Amino acid sequence: MSAAPAPSAQSDRFVHERLPPASALASLRYDLPELQIPDQANLVDVLLDQATARGWDERAFLRSDSVTLSYRQAREQIGRIAQVLTQDFDLVPGNRVLLRGGNSIGMALAWLGVVKAGLIAVATMPLLRAKELGEIIAKAEPALALCDAALLGELQLAQAAGGRLKSIVAFNAEHEPHSLESRAAAKNGQLPRCLTAADDIAMMAFTSGTTGLPKAAVHSHRDILAACQAWPRHVLRATPEDVVMGSPPLAFTFGLGGLLIFPMWAGASVYFPGVPYTPQVMLKLMAEVGATICYTAPTFYRQMAPLAAGLSLPRLRICVSAGEGLPDATRQLWKEATGIEMMDGIGATEMFHIFISSRPEQVRRGAIGQVVPGYTAKVVDEQGQEVPHGTIGKLAVQGPTGCRYLNDARQSNYVRDGWNYPGDAFLQDDDGYFFYQARADDMIITSGYNVGGPEVEDALLKHAAVAECAVIGVPDAERGMIVKALVVLKPGNTGDEAMVKALQDHVKATLAPFKYPRQVSFVASLPRTETGKLQRFKLKQA
Repeated sequence: MSAAPAPSAQSDRFVHERLPPASALASLRYDLPELQIPDQANLVDVLLDQATARGWDERAFLRSDSVTLSYRQAREQIGRIAQVLTQDFDLVPGNRVLLRGGNSIGMALAWLGVVKAGLIAVATMPLLRAKELGEIIAKAEPALALCDAALLGELQLAQAAGGRLKSIVAFNAEHEPHSLESRAAAKNGQLPRCLTAADDIAMMAFTSGTTGLPKAAVHSHRDILAACQAWPRHVLRATPEDVVMGSPPLAFTFGLGGLLIFPMWAGASVYFPGVPYTPQVMLKLMAEVGATICYTAPTFYRQMAPLAAGLSLPRLRICVSAGEGLPDATRQLWKEATGIEMMDGIGATEMFHIFISSRPEQVRRGAIGQVVPGYTAKVVDEQGQEVPHGTIGKLAVQGPTGCRYLNDARQSNYVRDGWNYPGDAFLQDDDGYFFYQARADDMIITSGYNVGGPEVEDALLKHAAVAECAVIGVPDAERGMIVKALVVLKPGNTGDEAMVKALQDHVKATLAPFKYPRQVSFVASLPRTETGKLQRFKLKQA
């Protein structure tokens, strides 16, 4: 008779009570021995205990221009932060904590401290505006927010507008008396472990669908630990000697895995810059820091390639591309400049990370790669039946992770008959390589960022000059896609360059700046059905 599962430590059942019913969940597969996770496991404690057991305590873990923390020092800081959350603010396991910050040691420690304490991390992108933050706060109902001191403004506006968020604590503000660092300095880092069940919730990641309304993808401690045993173990194969750097935000699961969790699992170190990345800055720092692994979007690799050709990067050995489709021309341009075969991959926030990818020595031109060990994938028709190799269809995936939306009817769009449908069109060849074709929905992926057209339309419609509008994605050599708006103006307004700029500025002031339409066309009318529904496919065809 099997032992009873470990009891949940999360006395706050808010998230557990809002998960989809079992019938709506994806089937989870733990086919490999390494995917057998104990029923009682806390992600952060498991990774830190592993570091000690493998003799990594004094190895560098988190690096910046001014600070390097060893695994032992990071453990102490993480413990102090967990004490602040549970002792100063009386948070209990299962409470949500919103995190707002760019990539920094402070943001990394805050995230780890939240999860160690049995709380649920809700990380948000630094570019989000008050409106978008307010939507996340309304859905997640966080008990507290930890915010980079440089990014307090929009979060305070969201707090004032909604009234649901009681307290905000600043970090990266060590000299401020009530900052997270000041509070943590008064603690000793010694607190009882939070004995979370592996199936307790560690995080939720917000992603926008084609409706523009935020969806919260929920992941457990087991999910993330199992993900460490899939792509990082079998494809990436990082080592304790590696120095990792990259541009994806920690608020994206691509960035969270690549720039925090997976290096931690491998005993590697991560470098966070003190300045925003540009292609020039990234290349310069790669050389100075001695980076061995880099994560960024194809756009960055394409912009860096001409600069890299004359630069010595002797330690760089792995370059990971994800977040948007990787054109083969970009892969070849980077290989010619550096000699490195880029590692492509496709993952999803709903699945936590990459599930199709290939090692550099197994790359096939034009393909994203093969299914990652631990996962299984197929290309299917509209009825979910697998199509012959070489036929375009929808991608369906199963593995040790799967989609669980928080209180969202769109669960049934993503999971059908136990399979995850990421929303991509693919074909598979006879050797098991998967070739990306397009998004199966209306999501616009620009420079690795997801933009929902209706969200931008909503912002445009708030401008006094706009009568109607539609937003679509159009192909772009540099960004993969760009946001394009087709606008019907109200009488008395002129569709000139001044109006284009006014509308672009309006969207930038309302939403995260990367969502603004880089192209604006003025039209007399938009194609609609007899019932008034916008016919997006006609706009795309045009």
